[in-house]
Amino acid sequence: MPYKKWIIADADKEKASELSEKFNIDPFIAYMLVSRGIKSELEVSDFLSDSYHFSDPFGLADMDKAVSRIEQAIDYSEKITVYGDYDCDGVTATVLLVSLLKNMGAQVDYYIPSRESEGYGMNSDAVKQIHSGGTRLIITVDNGISAFEEAQLIYSLGMELIITDHHQIGDALPTAYAVINPHREDNSIAFRNFAGVGVAFKLACALYGDTNDMLMQFADLAALGTIGDVVPLVGENRSLVKAGLKMINSDFRLGIAALKEAAGIGDKKLSSTDVAFILCPRINAAGRIDKASRAAELLLSENYSDASFKAEQLNIDNLHRQELEQNIIDDVMQKIAENPRLVQDRVIVIGGENYHTGVVGIVASRVLEEFGKPTFIIGIDSDGNSRGSARSIEGFDIYKAISSCSYLLKQFGGHKSAAGVELSADNIDVFRRKINQYAQENYPVMPPQTLRIDCKLSPFYLNLELAQNLTALEPYGEANPKAVFALTGLTLVSVKEMGNAKHIRLECEKKGRKIRIVKFGCSAEEFPYVTGDRIDVAVRVSKNIYNGREYLSVQAVDIRRNGTDDDKYFKQKADYEMFCIDKSYTADVYPDRAACSAVYKYLKANGGWRFGFDELYFAIGGVTYGALKFALKAFEESGLISYNGSIINICRVFSKVDLMNTPAFKELKGRLSIG
Repeated sequence: MPYKKWIIADADKEKASELSEKFNIDPFIAYMLVSRGIKSELEVSDFLSDSYHFSDPFGLADMDKAVSRIEQAIDYSEKITVYGDYDCDGVTATVLLVSLLKNMGAQVDYYIPSRESEGYGMNSDAVKQIHSGGTRLIITVDNGISAFEEAQLIYSLGMELIITDHHQIGDALPTAYAVINPHREDNSIAFRNFAGVGVAFKLACALYGDTNDMLMQFADLAALGTIGDVVPLVGENRSLVKAGLKMINSDFRLGIAALKEAAGIGDKKLSSTDVAFILCPRINAAGRIDKASRAAELLLSENYSDASFKAEQLNIDNLHRQELEQNIIDDVMQKIAENPRLVQDRVIVIGGENYHTGVVGIVASRVLEEFGKPTFIIGIDSDGNSRGSARSIEGFDIYKAISSCSYLLKQFGGHKSAAGVELSADNIDVFRRKINQYAQENYPVMPPQTLRIDCKLSPFYLNLELAQNLTALEPYGEANPKAVFALTGLTLVSVKEMGNAKHIRLECEKKGRKIRIVKFGCSAEEFPYVTGDRIDVAVRVSKNIYNGREYLSVQAVDIRRNGTDDDKYFKQKADYEMFCIDKSYTADVYPDRAACSAVYKYLKANGGWRFGFDELYFAIGGVTYGALKFALKAFEESGLISYNGSIINICRVFSKVDLMNTPAFKELKGRLSIG
């Protein structure tokens, strides 16, 4: 895993103390609220309240026009088609609006495009098909703000268009009877970060005239789509999700109850995290593997037997999605093992034959998590065409990077952190070179991955009361993540395997206090620390119930050696990266004989190394980042070691080795003018 910079949140302690006393809340909770920007008494009251707060839907520009036109369509029995999208947000927005319009007596159907054959948004063939079915009015949800050509086609065919979308607006708006988008400058609303389903919900409130009634009917759908689209869970989104979770846990909607049953969670009370990891992926799976309309049919179902069958089909789709995802991950990791240079680039670009385009985005996220770099995973079909998805790190604008290579692409789209591309398979290698050239020129030092820590915590404060108090921050999600605490200076007492050796349980100690910490997704063999090591651990805490008893669960988010100096590490790494592109000539990257001796002795004493470069850097200590990089390069060139970027093996050498005569040292001496 990439080394992360720990950023410990800061807050006005006096203000936090004041809020703690005023609202009778745990001091840690008050401190975290302040550090997350929730400082005024009104903001704290709204955040902690069980009541819901929503703005007037008519504060959205064009809302009055949209309501008038839809009411006209209902009065004159004009056919309406809701044009949705294939992800969880688009599906729930479609179902919400279709359900309401049916309840209002409208003649309505819906259209959700295929991810595989049509891609995101409106397309001309779909518009023509909708027209042939007798539709007079098209209403988009979760798309349409960039459908300029399709909008012109709609009007040329004698239909009309209402757009509801939450994506960013360009320089102009498409031709439409009404365009409802929270990012319009002429809106008179304070909160703007809705998902597509949130915008559809505002339209429903305006049509029906009563927000509370709409919450009682559709909060569950709004919560699903809002969580699934990873929009900030603050403001009105927080209210939607709080209300929606109550509905989801009451089994109000047959389709959701059936999906819970199919997922094997039955009567379990679901949190926003559970919804994100259990329900949303199953709804998304339909659009990734088959047709998203199957998920819509489930959520529209009014017969439990029918809903159970459809839910089981989505469950099967999700299992298939997981299998496809793992197959691609295995292939990607094999490619990396065979060619480690793929992950030494600033931007990782990996293409493979027959990668299912419905899951390459998930794989890109997994690879980014593993290597800490912007990642493209591209699927190549039998005709030599390729489509892929990109995911990026904070601080690296992937959309701008792609735009610099647009001449190589057939099509692309996205935003700062995620994007999609389509190009000829013959251009993948060129694209890899060009986007890395862009990264080198514009990001000579790549932004570090960061981990936000809410505060340092003494192990003596780790208890069930803290876990219980933390529930005041729920529901968790984007912009309101689960609390992360730093436990520093722990002594590692033991490491035990659990879960078929896929996970480990650490027993640690500090000042007589014993702490058990679970680290998921890490085997004992992969764990780089041994009994007696002093470590710092970033953790999340929660309350678990087993056999009717409550237990404190402490889960490791990140682990590092005690005393790690982030600033020193990232400064040395930046010096090395600048040196590699001829923008720095610091002698700190030169490994003298003492440094080479220290590194080689450490490797021999440990029988090589299998925990990656960063762990080796911190384990050795005293050798700069760049010096260690060049020492390992020289060792490899001289045959002392074999090194694939992660695992180092000691090689048997039968003759004297002259490190100073290796290409690495010759290059260094030349550039640094060392005799």
